[in-house]
Amino acid sequence: MYDLSLLNLRLFVQVCEQRSIARVAQAEALVASAISKRLAQLEHQMGAPLFIRERRGLRPTAAGETLLEHARTMLAAANHMQQEMAAYSKGVQGQVRVLVTASVMAESLADHVASFLQQPAHTSIRVTLEECVSPDVVRGVREGRAAMGICWDAADLSGLQTQPYSSDHLAIAAHKSHPIARMAQSAAVHFSDVLDYEHVSMPALSAVQILLTRAAAQEGKALRHRVHVSNFDAALRVVQANLAISVVPREVALSFAANTDVRVIPLADSWAKRQFAISYRDAALLSSAAKALLNHLAAQ
Repeated sequence: MYDLSLLNLRLFVQVCEQRSIARVAQAEALVASAISKRLAQLEHQMGAPLFIRERRGLRPTAAGETLLEHARTMLAAANHMQQEMAAYSKGVQGQVRVLVTASVMAESLADHVASFLQQPAHTSIRVTLEECVSPDVVRGVREGRAAMGICWDAADLSGLQTQPYSSDHLAIAAHKSHPIARMAQSAAVHFSDVLDYEHVSMPALSAVQILLTRAAAQEGKALRHRVHVSNFDAALRVVQANLAISVVPREVALSFAANTDVRVIPLADSWAKRQFAISYRDAALLSSAAKALLNHLAAQ
């Protein structure tokens, strides 16, 4: 295994970005020859040339591009580690990292974490929440990048221990003048009833979008995408503008719709009722801070 220097990797990344050893040397207050020596050492360790010298400067080779991707990941991880460890010097006695989906983040999780941290016994614990799509939540927990994850329990959670968390109910959000809103009023509708209308779409790998794509396919149709957004708040703003309808958690849509022209119509399909699960590799391996948070969230 290579004994890689983080300084060498950092300088390598900067040279790739600046395309110039001289500019990096000036920014880092180093002599150019020292940087060249470190890059040569890195090339020797990798066993492949990392740069092509051109008239306008240096350009990474194919091997250099591959190393650049890994180097950025390693430097980001090192920076994250440094930040977390620095917290202990400030008196923090516990760190818990939790990966969660957009649905979980948009609903009650923040309130539950806040109530946990407000308890006197937990004032020295720091909780970090990171939003991901469901596959990344599960992968992050399996790989040990987070103590636990929270996502829809329909995800592949095999090999992980789980506890139930909260649940929600998917609904159609539509402008009050939209045909669906006028037709449904307060009654529930089936997803098949709205497939002929244009939708606001979430990221392709999000649990909601995967679910809707499959449900449409079972009806022999494809979703009609008009607008693509990254979160539920943006989706509801598009609905408010009457550009399209959207499938969102009822619990999220109702608070937004209270003072707007957005109407929320529950979906009658059986899959619209979702249960979320807290997943972790092994309860016995969780830190005392993580166990305390797990018990608090499971009790909600």
